[in-house]
Amino acid sequence: MDPKLKAMLDLIGWSEGTSTSPITRNDGYDVIVTGANGPSIFTDYSDHPFANGGSVLVRNGPPPLYSTAAGRYQLLARYWRVYRVQLNLREYLPASQDVVALQQLKERGADVKLLAGDVQGAIEALSNIWASFPGNNYNQGGKSMDALIAQYARFLELVP
Repeated sequence: MDPKLKAMLDLIGWSEGTSTSPITRNDGYDVIVTGANGPSIFTDYSDHPFANGGSVLVRNGPPPLYSTAAGRYQLLARYWRVYRVQLNLREYLPASQDVVALQQLKERGADVKLLAGDVQGAIEALSNIWASFPGNNYNQGGKSMDALIAQYARFLELVP
């Protein structure tokens, strides 16, 4: 994988708080969206933890907010169902989560921007996917553009 793409995947995990979660046992690939009852993880990678229904109450509201976000990139179950078929993925393993995230980068043209060195443009292109990126209306907090660009540069330095 190109180091610029790897650094972006690491940035997403960092920004979403999964790879740095104190409870993760697998670099964020096992993290379920933090709910009203606190953080949790999953250990069965045979499918998305919410593939057969259910969700987590994230915020009591008003209105209440429920989510099925899970894994390093906090993919919603409804998107996993589509990508699983589209990309011929069998399980929700870390490698499968990476494949889906890379597909999302490709769909938004962020991969081309990154390879051209346009980190800010890539982040802007992805802001409607990840609530932790600036420029969306998810109202879930998030990181500043400056913080994301600086952290991306640190991750890029670490890629072998």
